[in-house]
Amino acid sequence: MAFRDFKYPDVVSHFGLTQTTADLFGAAPPVAPSAAYQAIAPRYAKMAVGNAGEKAKSELLIAPVLSDIWARYEDRVNMYSGNEFVADEAAKLTGYCDFLFGLGPQLPLPTAPLVVVIEAKKDDLMNGYGQCIAGMVGLQRFNRTAKLDRPFVYGVVTTGGAWRLMKLEGTVLIHDKNEFFANPPDRLLGALVAMIESLLAVAS
Repeated sequence: MAFRDFKYPDVVSHFGLTQTTADLFGAAPPVAPSAAYQAIAPRYAKMAVGNAGEKAKSELLIAPVLSDIWARYEDRVNMYSGNEFVADEAAKLTGYCDFLFGLGPQLPLPTAPLVVVIEAKKDDLMNGYGQCIAGMVGLQRFNRTAKLDRPFVYGVVTTGGAWRLMKLEGTVLIHDKNEFFANPPDRLLGALVAMIESLLAVAS
């Protein structure tokens, strides 16, 4: 069993979580995409239309958005793609994550991951919830073991076009009421920037 084997909503009761909703990032100011993103995104979107595979979606639709965020923070934020993440082997919280974000410089392996991003398969956001929530619990346990306990972590589920954000604070799972979209990307980028800024504020 691994992150991908957990299903929603069973994962919620499995880890003793409670759920609620809140407007986490709906009021975040829009952020204009970088010149680099504007140069590649339309071309990559066209390529994605002719590539039905999940790997193509990850590389062509999701990675450019996340790379745009990462590039804004230089050595204050790190990002990993497709890494095996062993958070709590006894609890089956292990496996590959599509993307991880953490605080600090870009090192060979994640050291303080605080955001897990999961690509929802078959263009169905619900397919990614179980894996993402398990990943968020994994982030908590990994950081606690490393004595880097943080008050909250985030999870993101995306089809490449639609994006949903979640926050795990203790055992309370908070679903953002908003759904964000990559086209146009300004509100999505604004939400992701606000998410990173909230983590940096707690760490400072």
